[in-house]
Amino acid sequence: MSLRRGQSSSVATPEPLRLGVPVKLMGAPDIKSNDTRRWQQNPHLKVSLEYLDRALDYLDRHDIRMYRLSSDLAPYATHPDMAQFHSMVRDSDAELRALGAKAKALGIRLSFHPSQFVVLNSPDATLVDKSIWDLSSQAEMLDRMELGPEAVMVIHVGGTYGDRTAANARWVETWKNKLPEHVRRRLVLEHDDIRFSVSDILWIHEQTGVRLIFDHQHFWCLNPGRLDMRDALERVVRTWPDGQRPKVHFSSPRTEMRELKRKEKGTRKLKTVRVAPVNTGHADFCNPFEFITFMRIAEGLTFDVMLEAKVKDLALIRLRPDLLRYGPDVAQRFGLEPAKAPALEAEEQQFLAEEEEDQGEAQEES
Repeated sequence: MSLRRGQSSSVATPEPLRLGVPVKLMGAPDIKSNDTRRWQQNPHLKVSLEYLDRALDYLDRHDIRMYRLSSDLAPYATHPDMAQFHSMVRDSDAELRALGAKAKALGIRLSFHPSQFVVLNSPDATLVDKSIWDLSSQAEMLDRMELGPEAVMVIHVGGTYGDRTAANARWVETWKNKLPEHVRRRLVLEHDDIRFSVSDILWIHEQTGVRLIFDHQHFWCLNPGRLDMRDALERVVRTWPDGQRPKVHFSSPRTEMRELKRKEKGTRKLKTVRVAPVNTGHADFCNPFEFITFMRIAEGLTFDVMLEAKVKDLALIRLRPDLLRYGPDVAQRFGLEPAKAPALEAEEQQFLAEEEEDQGEAQEES
């Protein structure tokens, strides 16, 4: 008898590493990531969960086992001036529990990445309190879904406000003195590409015990201490307790020219100009050679990988056959065997052909 995902046998075998995608499903544009209606139309978490139910089916069909939920899953749930929405998480308890059970049955790991407006180290106490409210609401959703400790909320340190050392210390102070227990239990901290490096979040971990997220592209963009990648990655991964699988973020930098609209001098007319890429920007797809190199550097470490490419699930669908083509040793770690190559290549061709067709129609219309 073959085992279904999530079942156990008397002989334990390591689960394959997961690849995941965030929020918007480019291969299923009819599936919304959340209820996007304005407040006048009374949007609700229950509507968002209906979309999530369809999203889980799509992810399962394409064997995608990790997914980042929209930070707007519960619309206006923490808006200070709209009390009519404040009970929607509690009111959706049954639906949240059902969706959590479905995600667990399908082996799909869920997480949140709250917006850039969630800042725990701000000197503005009002902003910190509002951020804690947002985190509390998202943590409550994960708790009501009855998900394990690997269902996390990923945030960045915040702003430097002219003094990075003091900013780090304020983050620690907020953690120790203001965060509710259910938020601390779900919260994980990620370094970024322009302000706070791996060294910063490792220091914060030492003061708080918060689990950490390693981001491949951010590490290349900001590493003032010139840390070795393998050593930095290993130290970050070890902030997770035994029995909990860490996750890391991977993206490739954009390399192509960008098109921007700019006003012509002395006129109000807009013209299209081409400018060089910003290295902190994410590419549409993942460079398979960069990914394979990273995973070989990480040999022996266990973690799931959230792909932060611009075309989301399409990037994952393209990366899998690329791993079999160029790095079968890495492909194997993700449960990708050579026998799966024909099906993965057919899936890749189907989605890329549809994307090319859509691009062609858009150009004709313009």
